[in-house]
Amino acid sequence: MTEAAEPIAYTALAEGTPVQSSDGEQFGTVAAVLTVKQVDVFDGIVVATGRGSRFVDADHVGAIFTTYVRTTLTAEQAAALPEPDGSATYRAKASGSVVDRLGRMLGLGPFKRER
Repeated sequence: MTEAAEPIAYTALAEGTPVQSSDGEQFGTVAAVLTVKQVDVFDGIVVATGRGSRFVDADHVGAIFTTYVRTTLTAEQAAALPEPDGSATYRAKASGSVVDRLGRMLGLGPFKRER
């Protein structure tokens, strides 16, 4: 059974999450989430692509879901993205379960499952 995509906050975004252009074409995966630490503002994401790391500004991140990120960029615009400038202040965490990611988003910490 596949997990349904649910909207999440940038703070719950996991490393390795697929990143898509506005038409749904995957062009990479999340490598890092960037914030302006002094004011706790989302600045964008670093995307690992076949051509190396690329920077997607927060203004071009259309929606963040549990299973993918959809940008507002066309495939052509995504192909022309710049390299990041190295100012990452928040590193995306390795992918965990949706329950754990939602717990982090809500500030509840990881959940333990009973077997």
